[in-house]
Amino acid sequence: QVQLVESGGGLVQAGGSLRLSCAASGRPFSSYAMGWFRQAPGKEREFVAAINWSGGSTYYADSVKGRFTISRDNAKNTVYLQMNSLKPEDTAVYFCAADQTGALPRTIEIEYEHWGQGTQVTVSS
Repeated sequence: QVQLVESGGGLVQAGGSLRLSCAASGRPFSSYAMGWFRQAPGKEREFVAAINWSGGSTYYADSVKGRFTISRDNAKNTVYLQMNSLKPEDTAVYFCAADQTGALPRTIEIEYEHWGQGTQVTVSS
């Protein structure tokens, strides 16, 4: 079992930056692929970014490509989401998730077994 805790959310102006962190505890973090998803008010949760167990493979939603960067530090059991050039439409609750298969960065919710509680990101115009 893996426990995930997100942090780093907050209020930022359009064009600004935030870095989200997701700290993991429990089973060896380094064996899991990790993903970030987000859910805006009144919308379905959507994929944002994912990274495989080693950090050697990443994948991004088109809406964030070139602005967001996912990374991980297996020694610290933490995955990060660096968000630059934020837009009001990035406003959402951001969730991290863990996929025990590990090998590939996955984009679909049901492929992730463990989820954090989420952190709110609000981008003002």
